[in-house]
Amino acid sequence: MDRHVPYGTPDTPRVAVLGEARLEVDPEIARLSVTVSARGADRRAALDDLTRRNQRALDLVKSYGEAIEKVETGAFAINPELSRGRQERVRAYHGRVHIAVTTTDFTTLGELTTRLADLELTRVDGPWWGLRPDSPVHGRARQQAVREAVQRAREYAGALGSRLVALVELADLAAEGEPGPPMPFAAARSRSAHPGPGEAAALDLEPERQTVYAHVTARFTITRPEL
Repeated sequence: MDRHVPYGTPDTPRVAVLGEARLEVDPEIARLSVTVSARGADRRAALDDLTRRNQRALDLVKSYGEAIEKVETGAFAINPELSRGRQERVRAYHGRVHIAVTTTDFTTLGELTTRLADLELTRVDGPWWGLRPDSPVHGRARQQAVREAVQRAREYAGALGSRLVALVELADLAAEGEPGPPMPFAAARSRSAHPGPGEAAALDLEPERQTVYAHVTARFTITRPEL
């Protein structure tokens, strides 16, 4: 967005600076995507199997109590698979339900992930690590970016024998339409634990630290330089 920016006068010069902050913190939440499937020659049988498997997955997730922050059922679908040929003959029915799980207890996440993946015709994707939208970390990053902008402007003014007089403008680069920093990719490393009889090996998941960025531009008036 083009706009006119006054540059000040010899008696009231202006200095424009960029303030940046980059914080690395531990994640606050982890998300899993669970897909439960069913397939059968009969529509009702496929639907009954899907209902049973979906309930089993939900019961397993909810058994972790307060460790689970949110459970949401997403898209549901059941569709026929037609056999080859000119006739519209149904060969089988496919059903699918998506479940989104958000947890805050990383000590049980590996066990939950493994137990879900061990269920019949169940796919698990994730975890995706992240911060809550209202996390105080975002505010800390913005405050740090502003402090850096003030410090940088003060150093520039000092190099000219000047001092800061007043703040003219403070702008968040996101509000100005500038591209933001790249989002970190959430990954998980795993290693096998010793399973009990008949149980799959639980994943030992290591949370990935999150990077929070903040960028601001600031413009100040300064006293007349002593050149």
